[in-house]
Amino acid sequence: MKEHARIDVHHHVIPPDRSRAIADRAAALGWPVPAWDRQSAIAMMDRRSIATGILSYAAPLGAPGDHEGARATARDVNEFTAELVKDRPDRFGNFAVLPLPDVDGALAEAAHALDELDADGVMVLSNADGRYLGDAEFEPLWAELDAREAVVLVHPTAPPGAMVPGLPSPLVDFPYDTARTALHLAVAGVPGRYPRLKMILPHAGGFLPYAAHRFAAAARLRPGSAPADLMAELRRFYFDTAFCAGPASLPSLLAFAEPGHVLYGSDFPMVPEEWCSGFDDGLVDYPHWADGQLHSIHRGNAESLFPRLVRA
Repeated sequence: MKEHARIDVHHHVIPPDRSRAIADRAAALGWPVPAWDRQSAIAMMDRRSIATGILSYAAPLGAPGDHEGARATARDVNEFTAELVKDRPDRFGNFAVLPLPDVDGALAEAAHALDELDADGVMVLSNADGRYLGDAEFEPLWAELDAREAVVLVHPTAPPGAMVPGLPSPLVDFPYDTARTALHLAVAGVPGRYPRLKMILPHAGGFLPYAAHRFAAAARLRPGSAPADLMAELRRFYFDTAFCAGPASLPSLLAFAEPGHVLYGSDFPMVPEEWCSGFDDGLVDYPHWADGQLHSIHRGNAESLFPRLVRA
């Protein structure tokens, strides 16, 4: 692989003034406490042949119901991240975080981030204080982002109530919540209604590729809906490979995803780097790549979503 080839669409930023909040959240989830700074991030990227990491802040922005606090935190995080990108546009990009479930706040922050900060896209969590993304209340946000042809990273978070108490939520609950919000969006018809919206589901979409045909069969229970229609909605999503390029999950993802819809992700630093070497190796060593397919996953498909990163 050519040095510094990959575009990493799943790379998290932790501003210094948010490090305590992230540490507390990691501890509450039973997860290793992550740390991030620009130097360590670039060093990791060099070790793993990553040219550019598109940064995102994947944590709640405030206490439930504290819209003003969430708006302020979103603005601070996005402006901090934009400065990093401004200094090193070759090495970093920015998914600006939006303060859902506050739709008015999210619309205002999306406009500021995309128009003033030149963000590459936006990020939302898989549920917003327990409300999933297909809810009708979020329709104005999807309409605005579709009009802007925006890229949206849908990052998993803990669902209301742990799935398996005693096990770390990021390992167990997050994949379920990704699949749950994707199905919620698809049943609501959001992907098809807003076809210019490009939504990325991390971690191969949780268990969505494996269960998609089962989900689609359930469309028979809904008047006016057919399995093929729901499957078409589900296949509009994009997927990243963070922490999931295993011998069972990778074939499932590739069998399900539309061509051009699989992207490389690292999940640094939320997933410790030493945990990920086997998944990177699994991606590179997969024996069934078609010509050019691995390059497309490493960077070609991301170049289609983020034209500024296209190499001459």
